[in-house]
Amino acid sequence: MLQSIANIFKVPDLKRKVLFTTFLLVIYRLGSFIPTPGVNAAVLKQIFSSQQGAKTLFGLYDLFAGGNFSRASIFALGIMPYITSSIVIQMLGSIFPYFEKLKKEGADGQRKIQQFTKYGTIVLCIFQSIGMAFMLIKMENGAGVSAVSNPGFLFILTTVVTMSAGTMFIMWIGDQITESGIGNGISLIIFAGIIARYPKGFYDMGRMVQSHAMSIFNFVLVIIVMLIVTAAVILVTEAVRKIPVQYAKRVVGRKVYGGQNTHIPLRVNTAGVIPIIFAQSVIMFPRTIATFFPDSDAMGTIVQWLSPGAFLYTLIYVTLIIFFAYFYTAIVLNPVEMAENMKRYGGFIPGRAPGKKTSDYINSVLTRITLPGAIFFAAIAVLPQFLQKYLNIPFYFGGTGLIIVVGVALDTLQQIESHLVMRHYDGFMKKGKLKGRFN
Repeated sequence: MLQSIANIFKVPDLKRKVLFTTFLLVIYRLGSFIPTPGVNAAVLKQIFSSQQGAKTLFGLYDLFAGGNFSRASIFALGIMPYITSSIVIQMLGSIFPYFEKLKKEGADGQRKIQQFTKYGTIVLCIFQSIGMAFMLIKMENGAGVSAVSNPGFLFILTTVVTMSAGTMFIMWIGDQITESGIGNGISLIIFAGIIARYPKGFYDMGRMVQSHAMSIFNFVLVIIVMLIVTAAVILVTEAVRKIPVQYAKRVVGRKVYGGQNTHIPLRVNTAGVIPIIFAQSVIMFPRTIATFFPDSDAMGTIVQWLSPGAFLYTLIYVTLIIFFAYFYTAIVLNPVEMAENMKRYGGFIPGRAPGKKTSDYINSVLTRITLPGAIFFAAIAVLPQFLQKYLNIPFYFGGTGLIIVVGVALDTLQQIESHLVMRHYDGFMKKGKLKGRFN
């Protein structure tokens, strides 16, 4: 491993990409501590330290914003407007023929889709920053002190301009990393924000052991559980079901085309982390609304029923994750289109007739492999509440953050691996295990 890391700096182009990526991520983290004008950061921190901020949509937003929202920084919106816009545009491709046509136009179509995504990001930034401003005005700590020093039109306008510009700057950083750095820029920005929380979490856990608030046995058990869960997430994230495909030979002039055997790799977790994000947003929305009516008994009941750890919360949460896993997989992968493309180029699945029989088979395979993947990631999603309840772990481990961290780390390692192997250096994995699933 150490030799592989040293090899990175022996390749000038790869060294430049890694250092450039690191530099921009440092810039992003430094900007995370620049506060938005007019916000009392100390009061906001108190609110997020309580259950009010951590277990609502504010807490979910803060996770993707890398803690920027709880600090009320200029990057408080984070990259979520861009992610939301990307998901919406992707879904529109399954509804409107125009967007479906763009997806098939290659590089030009992708550029147009990116333009629509960025326009959508700007619109979402404006609306979300307005909503964020009103939320900040309403947020109070236990002593009744508001998070905003001087609420009013000027504060709302300043917040909209500052936070929208912050998100656009983050998006620019992500584009620069993707083009000139290593890895996917947007994913690495989210990755950096999540990883930044872990050192403090381990430090707090060490302090708890010193103060005997956590036993050494529980400390060791937590470390073991974290290692096992991380390994399991890597295994399921990389798991694929390979459907064999054969291409018939075609003679064009004096050349023979086709006649090769290959496969279609279908991921067990095709939808990725999207189902968990959707499920969290849906189930946290009623609780978020309820926090604005602290004197209502009905709203208090909703908060109690939909609190993490409650039976109803866990049941609805798991059900939503499984539902959205199937829903998003159906949007991303179209078995009919896959079968048509295969037939167009003379490909077929052994034992399956081209056309409808092939699409039905692909659909049945997707249905079978999506269920265990969805159940596994639903278990990972509810893991943090059990770790905090039974092992007294002082930070959030598991759920959305862990899946994102593992996925981004694997993708980035694969890119570094390809650069090293291409220049005849040993990579991080023997025989290229990370990329073996594509062979």
